[in-house]
Amino acid sequence: MSTPDAELTYEQARQQLAEVVAKLESGGVPLAESMQLWERGEQLAKICQAWLDGAKAKIDAARGQQPG
Repeated sequence: MSTPDAELTYEQARQQLAEVVAKLESGGVPLAESMQLWERGEQLAKICQAWLDGAKAKIDAARGQQPG
């Protein structure tokens, strides 16, 4: 059973993205499937980036609250 995208952790999304990349790099995937994998990879990359952006925002906010 797969986890809906909105519930993926960063680690889950990164792992799925690595699997997609490995399949694409294998070269043994038909064109139609390659296009689907590419689109899925784009979605997963956006999920990972959103997690990283959120973490950076939290760090920036914490640094802004530090004295001095």
